[in-house]
Amino acid sequence: MTEISMTVNGNSVGPIDVPEDLMMLEFLNEYLNLTGTRYGCGQGVCRACAVLVDMADGARTMAACVTGAIWFDGRSVRTVEGHATRDAQGQIAQLSPVQQAFLDHFSFQCSYCTPGFVNEATALVERLARAPIARADVEATVLEALNGNICRCTGYVRYLGATRDLILETPGLTLTEDGA
Repeated sequence: MTEISMTVNGNSVGPIDVPEDLMMLEFLNEYLNLTGTRYGCGQGVCRACAVLVDMADGARTMAACVTGAIWFDGRSVRTVEGHATRDAQGQIAQLSPVQQAFLDHFSFQCSYCTPGFVNEATALVERLARAPIARADVEATVLEALNGNICRCTGYVRYLGATRDLILETPGLTLTEDGA
């Protein structure tokens, strides 16, 4: 057993004793009852299990199904449950911009892959807020960012379109014609 502590969705967790071989996905599902992060391929390939890890240079996604919970010790993690704004009773008051864009574009079919897509798109939007790109590069950038996520229902076009439109419609994520 190993004792770990971390921040999950803004809340301190631990110290908690966990088996040394416990995967982060199991920790989220079984210890914290955060079941939004999904087990897909079990090999870190499909990205349904992707969670956000806040690093000094911005958030990046990690495959929770193949990364041990002990790797997250001392880190700050965001799951799909942590994106929306909640009211005092803990009810969802407002979706995140990415979640709202996916909803507006009818991106979901079975929604099994959605947590991974939400986290990957959120990481991209946050990266672009720090380092905007030319509008002409948005399509390719979105494709590159979401390319690793697998959707068994083939909802790619709607996920890509929602993310592209969100980026193009959000001030500060793209450069103007004069490069500012």
